Formats: sequence, C-alpha cells, structure tokens
Amino acid sequence: MSGCPWAAFGLGAGAAAAAAFAVMLTTFAIALVKGLHRIVDIAWGLAFAAVALVSYAVSGGETGDDARRLLVTVLTTVWGLRLAGHIALRGRGHGEDARYAAMLAKAPGSPARYALRKVYLLQGALVVLVSLPVQAAMYLPGPLGPVAYAGCALWAVGLFFEAVGDGQLARFTADPANRGRVMDRGLWAWTRHPNYFGDFCVWWGLFLIVCDGGDRSVAAATVVAPLVMSFLLIGGSGKRLLERHMADRPGFAAYTERTSGFFPLPPRRTR
Repeated sequence: MSGCPWAAFGLGAGAAAAAAFAVMLTTFAIALVKGLHRIVDIAWGLAFAAVALVSYAVSGGETGDDARRLLVTVLTTVWGLRLAGHIALRGRGHGEDARYAAMLAKAPGSPARYALRKVYLLQGALVVLVSLPVQAAMYLPGPLGPVAYAGCALWAVGLFFEAVGDGQLARFTADPANRGRVMDRGLWAWTRHPNYFGDFCVWWGLFLIVCDGGDRSVAAATVVAPLVMSFLLIGGSGKRLLERHMADRPGFAAYTERTSGFFPLPPRRTR
C-alpha cells in the first residue's frame, strides 16, 4: 500500500493556509469597520471549516480514500459552523470583549496593527497547525477501519459535550436569578469545562481517523496538532485563564472542590 503523496500534501497545505488567513484577514477588515474585535472568535470555527472544504476541493483526484476525505470534511465543517454560530448568538448585542479591550489598551503603537499581529495572524497560524490532521486525511490511501470509527465516536462524544454544555450554560446565564452564580448543573457538575473537554475529544477523534490511514509517518507528523490544541485548552488560553478570571466569584472555590477540573467524573462529596 502506497503512503502519503507528500508533494501533493504540501501543495494542499499551502491552499489550506491561504484559506485560513483569508478568513482571518476578512474578519480583521470587518472588525475595523465595526470597531469590534470580538468577532474574531466567530472566525475561529469558520476558518477550520474553510480549511476542510478547501483541502477537500484541492485534493480531488489524488490517492486519498474518498470516504475518509468526505468524512473528515463533514466532521470538521459541522464542528466549525456549530461553534461559529454559537459564538455569534452569544455575542449578539454585546460590546467589545474585555480580553481584547485590555490587550489593545496596552498596545505599543497602532492598536490595529497590534491586533492584526497578536490576534488575527496568530489565530490563523494556529488554525493551520491544529488542522494538520484534517489536511493530511485528504491524501491517505487506506480504507476506513476500526481506529477511524473509534475516532468518529470520540468526535461525537466531543460534539455532545460542547453543544449540550454550551446550551446548558446559555440557559443558565439567560436567567437573571443566576447573575453572579457559578454554573454547576448538568454536564457542568461533572466537569468544570464540558465545552473545552468536548473540543479536546473532537480533535483527538479527528487525529485517530488519520492514524487509520495506512501511513504511520503521517500520524507521527501530525500528532503535534491535537497536542497543541490540548495545551491551549488546558494550560493556555482556555481552562487556566478562565479559572483565573473566575477565582474570586462567590462559590467558585467550593465548586472546584467537588467538580473535576477537566475530564468528566462524578461530583465529589464535600463537607
């Protein structure tokens, strides 16, 4: 069985990068007009969907298994569009995100150029890196097997945790009676970050689909993608920063004592 056509993969990676940066630069232009940089969070999911669709389009006629190509494209696009839609609805009617406002207030020189470098181009580069398994899957010749199906199942678990967790949180925060309270119901009673855990499962699931593609060197070359995403979710801009922001909220300390920090576990009994 032949392995990955690396030359074709390289050309496809260039097209994927162009798609990711096109989404981010377009979003940057819109943000300047609207004076609202929080919309870059919507572009995050859209950029992954664009990468998947462009990668699928440019890889046609190569040696990749058609079922794997279509599967990875659909899974990535569904995930990206759901996330973008959720963030768009969540931010509707709100002003600038406090994170971006604080960042730009300290910007040396032009805030616009600083935002372009530190937000839009950086996120574009991360999209290209994290989506490497999606890009590589387009060129793998092996048929779908048990590991790929396990990856699909893990992706489904991830989407469930993300979608259900986001929905539960949206309903909780929409109730004025919950203002200032810590969400500790539903999936949020089992993990303090069901949405981040869901993201974690989605990207490891997509990586497993690559692992079943008939070329171990591709899996070895792309494992950096889910590792980087895991770092961002747990130790980078996800869990760590959010919990730092939540630390002084009443009830949060008790919540952390009884609720798993990341991986879902039954709530612990506390005195």
